[in-house]
Amino acid sequence: MCREKLASEGPSAEASTYGDLGYRTMGNTGRYLTEFLILIGQCGASVAYLVFIGQNLEAVFKEHGLTFASYIFLLAPIEIGLSWIGNLSALAPFSIFADICNILAMGIVVKEAIQHILGGGFYFGQRTAITSNIRGVPFALGMSLFCFEGFGMTLALESSMKDGTNFPKLLAQTFSGITLVYILLGFSGYMAFGDETRDIITLNLPRNWSSLAVQVGLCLGLAFTFPIMMHPVNEIVEGKLTTLKWFNKPLPYHNDNGDSTTKLGKIGIYISRTIVVCVLVILASYVPAFGVFTSLVGSTMCAMISFVLPATFHLKLFGSSLHPWQKALDSIVVISGLLFAFYGTYNAVFGV
Repeated sequence: MCREKLASEGPSAEASTYGDLGYRTMGNTGRYLTEFLILIGQCGASVAYLVFIGQNLEAVFKEHGLTFASYIFLLAPIEIGLSWIGNLSALAPFSIFADICNILAMGIVVKEAIQHILGGGFYFGQRTAITSNIRGVPFALGMSLFCFEGFGMTLALESSMKDGTNFPKLLAQTFSGITLVYILLGFSGYMAFGDETRDIITLNLPRNWSSLAVQVGLCLGLAFTFPIMMHPVNEIVEGKLTTLKWFNKPLPYHNDNGDSTTKLGKIGIYISRTIVVCVLVILASYVPAFGVFTSLVGSTMCAMISFVLPATFHLKLFGSSLHPWQKALDSIVVISGLLFAFYGTYNAVFGV
């Protein structure tokens, strides 16, 4: 909605990225704040992907004696190569493959959980995490908010579409479907394994061919999703590189496609993307607990990017034309998001 309003004011006011949207609403401060939150949020989500892959591969191939950090480092060259693909449309086949892997894997997880429940694994008294530990609620909400880790991709995905007119409807349908799937997955998993549920639920599955297929499938899915998650990070980093003299050709030397990047600039893009992946791989190797880390990212960055920033932009751009109830709703979202970010961070850092 905010982007459409800016576009209606003319090409000079159009916002193609969240940084542009932040600038149009709050000036340079808005741009720096927005880009900082998206940079940290997307990097945090990408690190969580690497940790998930590393821990699952360690469980699948535990007879080889390698640590989960070793598997993460072995994955680095693949992720570096995928990160060099700059066009989101070119990554579409990888995204489709990742989605297929995720759907099949989640289906098998739900099947295993239901079989465990029907086999006598269901006993509500063993589920004290939801009956006696109220401090676990912020932790759980932080984990839930982590599901919004791809929110920073919204504008980039809309821009990559040939026809963006149906994007809002498609986005709403996608979010609704994913929400239902995640609720089913979380509910069935917790009902099956109770307080023994691991922060990565695939580690609760019995060691058979279907479980191993689930773990490998999810690892493949996240491995191919990783470069898509890195797109906003690369967009921000390369946006800063364009301000350097050696990066761009003088105006008369632009090619037919309007590309002004010099050969040295293109090399700089490959180097910057390689460095970003290497830094994230190193950070992921030091993450002590997947659940606590994802809750922290969800409580802070995902809450800010998915709720606080959009509501703030909406207030800034539509302020005078909004009904009192709309202003109140936006204000409640902003205040609630900020309070939860502080409280959720406290719980994630100091323990549930």
